[in-house]
Amino acid sequence: MFSFSAADIPEDWRALLGDYFESPEWQVLQTNLRSELNQDVEKIRPEPQNFFKALALTPVAKVKVVILGQDPYHSPGLAQGLAFSIPSNIPTNSREFPSSLRNISKALSLEGFGTLPNGDLHTWAEQGVLLLNTALSVKLGEAASHANLGWKSLIDRLISALALQKPHLVWMLWGGHAQSKLPLIEPAQDQLILKSSHPSGLGVYKTDRPFLQPGAKASCGHFTKANEWLVKHHETPICWVPTYGQNPSTAPQSILFN
Repeated sequence: MFSFSAADIPEDWRALLGDYFESPEWQVLQTNLRSELNQDVEKIRPEPQNFFKALALTPVAKVKVVILGQDPYHSPGLAQGLAFSIPSNIPTNSREFPSSLRNISKALSLEGFGTLPNGDLHTWAEQGVLLLNTALSVKLGEAASHANLGWKSLIDRLISALALQKPHLVWMLWGGHAQSKLPLIEPAQDQLILKSSHPSGLGVYKTDRPFLQPGAKASCGHFTKANEWLVKHHETPICWVPTYGQNPSTAPQSILFN
């Protein structure tokens, strides 16, 4: 039998969530997820120990930027517990490499940061970029299959509490699903909210705020704007494309904004 409890969530995030764990919504999520885990844990991604990896790698005190995804990758070998991130051993030119990451890499290049060496975004998380999906589990081969288990109540509470507690955060809201969380963020003061279309597939060029301009001639500029905001508020900017073996805090692109 697989357990699923509040103890799986890092202590600082539990404190942020407060009395949420006494709510009926938490009980529903616990019950539903335990049932799924005990039916067929081998078909659930990421592995249960990685459900809260985003929270473990980016403590509350270190959060500077929040990037919201929807649910984990449902193809084998991709989900890590970090929104948009995949293992580093997946070649950037392979069919497995998600279109979202390809377009994120294009945007970074257009903004002068260079291209991603691979799809593993652990270095972002370690610098204070919370890579948060709005559902933290999925069944292999079935997109959004766990969207109605009760994750929404947990993630909504977390987003709202984080925005209220932490001034000067950057929120990157790509696509309609991420932007549906605006009412949770807007009541907080002094937050930078960046909106665009989702970076996946053809959607990247859609809406009046495209993630990339048609023909990939220009980027939405979110990565540059985030760093400018962080510097303005006396925070170290994010090294979006770290050089191998280089300490992100001393990377040349960090200096660009000083």
